[in-house]
Amino acid sequence: MPALHEVAARLPAMLAAIVLAAGGAAATGAAPEPPAIERRVPAPESPNIVIVLLDDVGFGAAGTFGGPAATPALDLLAADGLRYNRFHTTAICSPTRAALLTGRNAHAAGVGSVMNTATTYPGYSGILRQDTATIARILGDHGYATSAWGKWHLVPDWEASQSGPFRRWPTGVGFDHFYGFLGGETDQYEPTLYEGTTPVVQERAPGYHLTEDLAEQAIRWMQRQHAFDPERPFLVYFAPGATHAPLQPPAAWVERYRGSFDQGWDRLREQIFVRQKSIGVIPPDTLLTPRPAALPAWDSLTPEQQRVSARLMELYAAFLAHTDAQIGRLRDELIRMGEYDNTLFVYIVGDNGASAEGGLEGSTNYMGELQGLKSGLQRFADDPQRLRGENSYAHYNAAWAWSMNTPFQWTKQVASHLGGTRNPMVIAWPQRIHDRGGLRSQFGHVNDIVPTILEITGIGLPPSVDGVTQRPLDGSSLAYTFDDAGVPERRRTQYFEIFGNRAIYHDGWMASAYRGRTPWATIALPRDTDFAADRWELYDLRSDFSQGNDLAAREPRMLRRLQALFDREAERNDVLLHNPDAASNRFPNLAGNRTRFSYREGAIGLAEREAPNLRTRSHLIEAHIEVPAEGARGVLVTMGGRSAGWSLYLDPQGVPYYQLRVFDSEQVTLRAATPLPPGNHVVRLRFDAEGGNPLPGGSLRLMVDDTTVDTVRIRGSAAMYSIDETFDIGLDTGSSPADYRPPFAFSGKIDRIDVELL
Repeated sequence: MPALHEVAARLPAMLAAIVLAAGGAAATGAAPEPPAIERRVPAPESPNIVIVLLDDVGFGAAGTFGGPAATPALDLLAADGLRYNRFHTTAICSPTRAALLTGRNAHAAGVGSVMNTATTYPGYSGILRQDTATIARILGDHGYATSAWGKWHLVPDWEASQSGPFRRWPTGVGFDHFYGFLGGETDQYEPTLYEGTTPVVQERAPGYHLTEDLAEQAIRWMQRQHAFDPERPFLVYFAPGATHAPLQPPAAWVERYRGSFDQGWDRLREQIFVRQKSIGVIPPDTLLTPRPAALPAWDSLTPEQQRVSARLMELYAAFLAHTDAQIGRLRDELIRMGEYDNTLFVYIVGDNGASAEGGLEGSTNYMGELQGLKSGLQRFADDPQRLRGENSYAHYNAAWAWSMNTPFQWTKQVASHLGGTRNPMVIAWPQRIHDRGGLRSQFGHVNDIVPTILEITGIGLPPSVDGVTQRPLDGSSLAYTFDDAGVPERRRTQYFEIFGNRAIYHDGWMASAYRGRTPWATIALPRDTDFAADRWELYDLRSDFSQGNDLAAREPRMLRRLQALFDREAERNDVLLHNPDAASNRFPNLAGNRTRFSYREGAIGLAEREAPNLRTRSHLIEAHIEVPAEGARGVLVTMGGRSAGWSLYLDPQGVPYYQLRVFDSEQVTLRAATPLPPGNHVVRLRFDAEGGNPLPGGSLRLMVDDTTVDTVRIRGSAAMYSIDETFDIGLDTGSSPADYRPPFAFSGKIDRIDVELL
């Protein structure tokens, strides 16, 4: 037998003989020159693209636009580029993101409502349409490296698990890399994160904060791109959860704002208004619109309420300032890499107006407030400084949101008025924009960003993607504004609609219809669907910057003209006025109509809506486990997180525990008396609901091997725990509803977790 090295030496000749025997090209002479493999690359000097989208930040919040929160990174970018004071979003998060990433109107892209209130009507499904490809897909197909960081909020719940499909996750719509969270919010200290499509499971180090993590991860990605392939430009879509509730800034940042808001929201709004005029971001003749009658005057609060409310505003301002500092780190890294001058840096200060969803009094747990469950703010009345981001799921008072939207009316959700839709924007591109520090007042919309990018890169909208003919863009490029502050605006028309609140802009006029449902109303309240009875207002924004002078009575013909235009735009974009609370939904659901479920170890990251409904109906959970000789500890099964939820687990000593948190209204603990000995065991939790209440109370019973070890009664339950936490087996992927630090993986063996709905 020949030695191995002899066979290797003869291998080329053997392969050639095989080719000759097969009649290959080698039989007639030398092999032809092989074709080169080429990759598609952008044109030389194509700019990098950085798009920053903050969350729930109003027009009057950032210091760069006269607000109380210091935003030095935004200041620097504005000094290098342009400020836009007539830029608009959709009034709520998911639709804004859909319009931003596709260049189409949100309803036309299929996302006309926030994901957790989506309906099966075509414009409101929450499912990005295939005929509205994202900017990431388009740039990626032309050689760009693409990445998304932070909040996504564009995946349907039934596709947001490890069973997939993943085609509507960021990596399925054109982003090479994703690191962030899928839902509308997440805990900043113990977030529910994914890298690509895989849950990120790790114990957070002391001092961890999500926004800092996102910035660090994005910086490392840019560094790798620059090191490996410096000629290849990149797209960075950076969308932190800040300043969406929960308001959770690092404690050191909160101290910077101690006492800054003791004057209250009425006085603060006046102060912001004066600053806005002094720095020129609003015209001198702008009207300061009055406080809505539904919001209380600051002076009507008790001293205790004022102290706690001021503290909540300190949390918000600190959260915004801390977030801006992380954006500054991105800018600094681009400078260090030598890439800043040729980077189009788009900094959109909010995906809608400031959020009034914290309620009239503010909240330490606002998702419960929206379900009619009272917050626990009163426990901080004597010492508001004890209220910090890491010990609550806080949100500020609705009136603070109103003040953050100075000088406009209303807030997030109210698409009829500029308080919901007018957001500041800064665009910097040092190599191209020469009017450094300039102000632009042409009408712009979030759907204009994709057309702007396509124009400056010279990349056209593809006629089809994956065989699907693409819908035309609804936005128009803002590049025409880069050189001339006085150039006439090119956007003539734009409609707005969220929850039936609607408006239409055309040639400087705006007609608005506010439905009357306040943005902090309990989510279970039915909504009136008599849209024909809505009162319309009319504003001439050419001379009325703040939408403060209603001309409906004086200009009825103009109002009728705009109403008809809204109807035409609504029909063209699949806008269908309806009650989203009562709409007949026919979405898939992973739980379906089943009443029995069995899960194995490793089943993690299941969206709360797709898991068995263990919140409001009787149920039995059985954990079949094996405890090794050295004992066991860790999570058996959990749902929810810091705001609300429950966990069945063994504590560090191996004692079975069940802890339930129903926001601030109910927290209970059941426990066994002793640790579980080695061997096989069944740990059970049974809930027996009582009464016909939609959020029933009832009895909870913890059992170990058929023996009841603890019982307790609860007064009520919750319709939902969160919009981002998950159902997990064997560990906790998000924040903890119990007394442990996630992920707290189970150290024994889980044979199965059985769940039965009774």
